[in-house]
Amino acid sequence: MTHIDAGAELDPVHPVQPPEGPPKGLSAAEVAERVARGEVNDVPVRSSRSLAEIIRANVFTRFNAIIGVLWVIMLFVAPIQDSLFGFVIVANTGIGIIQEWRAKKTLDSLAVIGEAKPTVRRDGRAAEISASEIVLGDLVELGPGDKIPVDGEAVETDSLEVDESLLTGEADPVVKKPGDRMMSGSFVVAGGGSFTATKVGREAYAAQLAEEASRFTLVHSELRSGISTILKYVTWLMVPTSVGLVISQLVVKDDNFKESIAYTVGGIVPMIPEGLVLLTSVAFAIGVIRLGRKQCLVQELPAIEGLARVDTVCLDKTGTLTEGGMDVTELRPLNGSDEEYVRKVLGALGESDPRPNASLQAIIDAYPDSEEWRCTESLPFSSARKYSGASFSEGDGTASAWLLGAPDVLLPDDDPALTEIEELNEQGLRVLLLARAAGDLDDPDVADRADAAALVVLEQRLRPDAADTLRYFEEQDVAAKVISGDNAVSVGAVAGKLGLPGAQNTVDARRLPAEKDEMARALDDNAVFGRVTPQQKRDMVGALQSRGHTVAMTGDGVNDVLALKDADIGVSMGSGSEATRAVAQIVLLNNSFATLPSVVAEGRRVIGNITRVATLFLVKTVYSVILALLVVCSQVEYLFLPRHLTLLSTLTIGVPAFFLALAPNKERAQPHFVRRVMRYAIPGGVIAGGATFATYLLARHHYEGAGAREAETSAATLALFLIAMWVLAIIARPYTWWRIGLIGAMGLGFLLVLTVPWLQDFFQLKLVGTTMPWAAVAIAAVASLAIEVIYRWVDRRVPA
Repeated sequence: MTHIDAGAELDPVHPVQPPEGPPKGLSAAEVAERVARGEVNDVPVRSSRSLAEIIRANVFTRFNAIIGVLWVIMLFVAPIQDSLFGFVIVANTGIGIIQEWRAKKTLDSLAVIGEAKPTVRRDGRAAEISASEIVLGDLVELGPGDKIPVDGEAVETDSLEVDESLLTGEADPVVKKPGDRMMSGSFVVAGGGSFTATKVGREAYAAQLAEEASRFTLVHSELRSGISTILKYVTWLMVPTSVGLVISQLVVKDDNFKESIAYTVGGIVPMIPEGLVLLTSVAFAIGVIRLGRKQCLVQELPAIEGLARVDTVCLDKTGTLTEGGMDVTELRPLNGSDEEYVRKVLGALGESDPRPNASLQAIIDAYPDSEEWRCTESLPFSSARKYSGASFSEGDGTASAWLLGAPDVLLPDDDPALTEIEELNEQGLRVLLLARAAGDLDDPDVADRADAAALVVLEQRLRPDAADTLRYFEEQDVAAKVISGDNAVSVGAVAGKLGLPGAQNTVDARRLPAEKDEMARALDDNAVFGRVTPQQKRDMVGALQSRGHTVAMTGDGVNDVLALKDADIGVSMGSGSEATRAVAQIVLLNNSFATLPSVVAEGRRVIGNITRVATLFLVKTVYSVILALLVVCSQVEYLFLPRHLTLLSTLTIGVPAFFLALAPNKERAQPHFVRRVMRYAIPGGVIAGGATFATYLLARHHYEGAGAREAETSAATLALFLIAMWVLAIIARPYTWWRIGLIGAMGLGFLLVLTVPWLQDFFQLKLVGTTMPWAAVAIAAVASLAIEVIYRWVDRRVPA
């Protein structure tokens, strides 16, 4: 079939090109000249942190600065054993840098795979290139779903409709004509055309916004902001406590100066939960790497956390529950139409759209084009109006216009054919209506005057993994809502085949209330919604969020963009439109809906485990502050040298926390991170600090003479270790073989220090006699029992 190229200048729907033919774009020489002048679109495709930025972010932290100063002091005034905490921080920082660098490489390689490549016309030939290779003056071709990569001026338009809502907030698509301004960051919702690039690189309207939006970042997450809040509180506690400790050890006590410094540093260092920030970064980074192996591109790291908190997932049927392709299974002529003639119409319609959607592609595959038919006018498919159309000059000179779309949109409510269509929809089949139009295609009322000619029955291909994925969401107590532009009954039948709970309760979105509360109630009560417009998808996400739901939205079409943008988490298929991939936080590059459970599980693992280990770190911070305050108030020497607390932190927090942070965890992430952690950390830390100080005071009265100080410290260390181990045992529940083994290994490590002579000397730990060590064990047992009782009471009485 050929497109008519004359006499269409009066047609507002499909303007013709000038007689000299379509513009050919830049020549190779012109491109080279512009590249030499630097007139290229040099905005990075992905703005992940450079290696230097990663090192800077991991090294130059507030607590690293404090610990660094204390470390330098200790290197001058005390044995190397008391400077071990500094080496631990160096190792931790190194681990953080390596893991984030690995995550960056994973993300960047996936971003290249998932990068959308604009089509430019050069020397009269169209070619896909990277967005960064566009030069000033390039002729960029556009089709439905394409994101506009640079600013420009429209040259060719074929019913071109552009959505600029992401930039201007204006929800209605803008019809573009030759000469109109094209804004980078907007996207095509219908039609096609081309435009000339007038601004590239950082001069483009949305370049800076796009660069910021795709930045590799750890901000804007409840977990990160919660940890920042905790660190702020810790700083407020740490500064006055440290000042008091310094004064009490250096001024009040007339003691050896260097030893006083060592004990002072021993009191300050454990107040800092430095490993908590590191473990959070490492957990996120490892999450990205794990998901990357499954071809899942996490465009914003907090998306891992967000998806773990999701309790409602909105699924677009096409491309999510079903595969992109379809097959024509039947053609049913209506009102006495000739089937052979209808086949010709369908073949011509298929050829009239240069970028067919899945339905039209199935028709193209089934019905070849008739060469003698010429397209004189075309109306691309729009998800808002639910139909497409074209006008033709037939082989014998007859003119005709046709519409192809949703039967319940093109037919009156009382049409008898709707009963037949309903029966087909109940079988999960998709039905399109071919109708002859009686007016101009761009007339808003053209569908009201159309005469039905035939039904085209399409069979959708179900994704083989969709049923298992829906079952996973059901098991995890995540409500699945199928939201589709297709017929509600047909969508319900597909969902029913896949075993979606509530699939029998289908709702036609045209009958949904517009008022947010009423819509939210309908969404809570039902699971399948059909004939949903793009704006309704957005409204439905907002309605669910107004009920306190955390909403994830999946989609691959341009009609999903607005809803994806507004959802808490947007998930796009890798084969989806460029605009969809641009606004989604997570892109499934393998186009497999079955990857979603992995993403949810990874998020839950990260959040649940960080909440666990944060309690370990903050119990240490609380008991360190309590001990320092008690020392200041009682005017005694500080209990521990840095080496003692380095040993305790390593065995009861550092090593166990690393394993616990990377363990499987399927619990849904809960809100109020700070409150959840502190309700355990404060009572646990207070009891541990009080019991340890009581042991120390008892030991001071028990021991005297040479070696008394070492014996006192050893008894207090034993008590604190046993209490901290019990806190670890509580945090590690529910027990598995490896968790029991981990706790046992840490206990064995401490036992070796107490029994191996050179380790005793290295850590200056030696239990003297039997009375005081057993007293320390008894005090620790009472404190551990108190912690157990209070933790259980907190679980029942103190809501998170």
